[in-house]
Formats: sequence, structure tokens, C-alpha cells
Amino acid sequence: MITNSPSLDLVEFVETNILPQYAQFDPAHNLEHVTRVIRNALNLVRITGADINMVYAIAAYHDLGMSGPRAVHHLTGGKILAADARLKRWFSTEQIRVMREAVEDHRASASHAPRSLYGKIIAEADRDIMPEVVFRRTVEFGLANYPELDREHHWQRFSQHMDEKYSVNGYIRLWIPGSPNEQRLKELRAVIAHPALLRKEFERLYDELASK
Repeated sequence: MITNSPSLDLVEFVETNILPQYAQFDPAHNLEHVTRVIRNALNLVRITGADINMVYAIAAYHDLGMSGPRAVHHLTGGKILAADARLKRWFSTEQIRVMREAVEDHRASASHAPRSLYGKIIAEADRDIMPEVVFRRTVEFGLANYPELDREHHWQRFSQHMDEKYSVNGYIRLWIPGSPNEQRLKELRAVIAHPALLRKEFERLYDELASK
């Protein structure tokens, strides 16, 4: 049976023990980000008919691996989820295996497609392809991780990331047909295709965020 919301005791556990850990991460992977991913993932349950408790937990754990090196955070996050014995209260060993794989498969630059529907859901939810959010997170990440760069070098990093990941030739892939990301990606690519518009977005956000 498909329910409209995850188990209340699971939500209480996650909100008390898991989500506060995101306060230690950079602005592009903070509590605001994971909350958006959870919301996106739960919306995709309605399209896919997936188990809402599994989707909720996967979304909540998906970036916990940011406690270690970013390059392998998806693998670290999978290990963290699989090692958390408290999840056995809600999930079977097989469900936890699928959930671990989903966390491992969520990264946009992964060389392979997600191994299950749950991996596809969390990968899609993590894309969060609202142009304003994508632009803001990219500037925030640059400022947080490369404080030595000047404005022009931040712009170069920003525009290169947009081209490599989100342009028509970028590596990003969508996995859930009919998801809201399809239209949002078209809107994002329309800006990326016009360098002057993209530069305008960067300048606006850089001026706002660099002064904080």
C-alpha cells in the first residue's frame, strides 16, 4: 500500500539523529539541501510507487559521506547507512542493501546508471535542477572551497562546471521520465547557451554571497 508520508517514528529518528549532521557541511550540502532532496524524493514516490520509508531514509542519508573526502562521499555515505544498526527497526537486510546501493549511485558524475528504482529516485531528487538553486549552490561551493580565487577565476570555475555538467553536452542524466527536472533542465540550458545571461547570473550571486 502506498502511503502519503513516511512513518512518524522514522521521521522523528531522522530529524533528531541524522539531519543535524548536515550543519557541519558546506553550504551546497547543508540542511537546506538535504531538505530539498527529501521533498523532491517524496514527490517522486507518487510517480513511481516506491516504498516511501525507504525513499525518505535514503534521501536523509545520501550526503552523510561529506564528513569525509567529497570525491568518494557517495561511497562513504553508503557505508554509513549500511552500518547504522538502528535502521533495522524499520528495514530488512535486503532493503538496507538496496538503500546502500542507492546512496552509492546518487552522484551525478557516476559512470553507470543507478542499480535500482531507488537509486534512480535519489539521483533524480539530488539533481534539484531549479536554475536559481543550481547557480547559487555552485557559487556557494566555490566560495567555501576555493577562497583563494578572485572573481574572474570563480567565474571561470562556475562557467566550466555549468558546461561540463548541465549543458547539452554535459554528463548529467535524468532517470525518471516525466519528472519536474525535465522542464527545469531545458530552462537551465537556455541560460547556459547564452554566455552573457550566464555571466549576469554569476555576477548577481557572487556580489550577494561574497560579501557575507
